[in-house]
Amino acid sequence: MAERARRQRLIVGTVVGLAILGYLLWFPQQQAPADVRLWTTAIYFGIAAMGLNLLTGYNGQVSIGHGAFFGIGAYTTAILVNDHGWSLLATIPVAAALAFVVGVAVGIPALRVKGLYLALVTLGLAVVFPDLTKKFVRGVGGTNLVRVPSASLRPPEWMPGGLQPDQWGFYLALTISLALLGGVWLIVRGRFGRALIAVRDHEAAATTVGVDLARTKVLAFALSALYAGVAGALSVQVTGIANAEKIGTFNLSILFLVAVVIGGTATVFGPLIGGFLVVMIQEQTTDFVADPPFLSGFLSGKEVLSPAIFGIMLIVLMYFLPDGIVGGFRRLLRRILTRRQPAEPLGASVAP
Repeated sequence: MAERARRQRLIVGTVVGLAILGYLLWFPQQQAPADVRLWTTAIYFGIAAMGLNLLTGYNGQVSIGHGAFFGIGAYTTAILVNDHGWSLLATIPVAAALAFVVGVAVGIPALRVKGLYLALVTLGLAVVFPDLTKKFVRGVGGTNLVRVPSASLRPPEWMPGGLQPDQWGFYLALTISLALLGGVWLIVRGRFGRALIAVRDHEAAATTVGVDLARTKVLAFALSALYAGVAGALSVQVTGIANAEKIGTFNLSILFLVAVVIGGTATVFGPLIGGFLVVMIQEQTTDFVADPPFLSGFLSGKEVLSPAIFGIMLIVLMYFLPDGIVGGFRRLLRRILTRRQPAEPLGASVAP
């Protein structure tokens, strides 16, 4: 019976996944450019959350500094495109590699701390990163803002179909997200994934069975940074700029963590779903308070009200789905399939 239920869940998941993929392939051809860019933003948010989930969900290391790795990817792409004439597509592997190296550099000293102390260390990374860009990056008007030429956002000449820049960006982000999603799936089901979970659950026991704690933690940090760097590189395709501010970098780090929790920690698909929800909830709350007629006499400006509505919606969502969207879907599916199981005949388990 357990095998039958597992097979049914697999079938349902496959059908749902194919339906979602079909809709995503159709979406850019029928929607306005602004909506396509918004969904592309949700995809690269999900990519960054996938990386953070490897570190926090599977390995148990809490980071609130991934906005810095995101910024490293964005600046790498923007500088190579703007100053050196690279194509945006060619910069993505470089951004990923550089973020990976910085992740190793941060992960090694982070071995000495854990828990809230590690969170504070990564918070320091998010705070210092904008200052470093102001010192070493020379962008528009002498600031740390780097703007890429609009021509670099167009699809490559070898791409058929006459795609618009927003459509090209969407399909590029979707393709990379599926590849990285497959990477997470392979990691968590392999030996390294088991090592990540063992370190998260009990470090002493993991060491006993031969897990190299230092190697596992540093590699988890580096892979997590790589995903964030790729997301940052993709963000340039949507916004056309790379920029870093202390509040913005910190907010990004928090939003990535929120996306992991909303979607479901230690799940493969959860961070993508969480990234989509975070972006969409922010967009809807901002639109909702852009002109609030019933509150115009009490509060003015969406900057005041939007974060409050966003926070309330997150609290309500986590109250009803404490284990995230994926966890809630699994519980619902398990309940439905259990009710559909035929009852065993009386005495069916009695040997003849």
